[in-house]
Amino acid sequence: MIITNEIVIQKAKEIGFDLVGFAKADELKEEIDKLETWLSNGFQAGMSYMERNVEKRKNVKNILPNSKSVISLGLNYYTKKIFSNKNNLGKVSRYAWGVDYHLIIWEKLSLLEKELKEIDPLFESMSYVDTGPVMDKSWAVKAGLGWLGKHTNVINKNYGSWIFLSTILTNYEFKYSTQIIDHCGTCTACIDACPTDAIVQDYIVDANKCISYLTIENKNEIPAEFKNKFENWIFGCDICQDVCPWNSKFSTVTQIEDFFPSTGNGQLNLDEIINMNEEEFKIRFERSPIKRTKLSGLKRNAKFIKS
Repeated sequence: MIITNEIVIQKAKEIGFDLVGFAKADELKEEIDKLETWLSNGFQAGMSYMERNVEKRKNVKNILPNSKSVISLGLNYYTKKIFSNKNNLGKVSRYAWGVDYHLIIWEKLSLLEKELKEIDPLFESMSYVDTGPVMDKSWAVKAGLGWLGKHTNVINKNYGSWIFLSTILTNYEFKYSTQIIDHCGTCTACIDACPTDAIVQDYIVDANKCISYLTIENKNEIPAEFKNKFENWIFGCDICQDVCPWNSKFSTVTQIEDFFPSTGNGQLNLDEIINMNEEEFKIRFERSPIKRTKLSGLKRNAKFIKS
């Protein structure tokens, strides 16, 4: 039996994905040119892995030689929550309020690929959830899931930018999706709202200044120049997304309960974090993305915004 667009969409929606799009597995020439310019400016900060596997990022055939199509998938993770303004609480990026999205999406991707291979054993695939040399955002744009916002997140008309992206490379050919035009227009809300001026120009973020990078990926001390600019963000930052008109008007609450806030993980008590031991950290954040920064990093963040 031949696998059609309709079959993939039906299966993906049944498994729980909100968005599905298809793109031809062509080289990402323009996107790689922009990536290399970004790298040459040092905007990757300490993320040296961004400098590796450029040929794989450019051409997915260097990952799956028989690649003909890329299936891009989106999963809405938006949940409502109002932060307390108490000074002793550190804010956590919305994506980390619940269970680590990798665990959820890997399971869904595995099931989707399994079901498609049962329909046609000749279906070959490899899948990624931002953990390999695949440009998920670029493929999401090419597959019509949304457009790239000026804050460099993909925006969908129905879900805003509160979407997790994943990608399936396959040897199958499909009818390819129509790209969505950029609807950011003259809006600069995200750029104007960034307290550290990390969005240095439209569609370009300097990670050296980004609160998300500084509180998660960054392995060093946080530069003193950012003192009193973090607005109590202890893990990640949602400011550029919170102020986006597409998010404030069109966000829809996710159907996945695992993305809902775990007890106390929407905001963290700074003193509790500073006094936390490794065993407490491991137990509390076992299935949370917050474990990514390690206890030492989380303590560093807590002390930085508290002092």
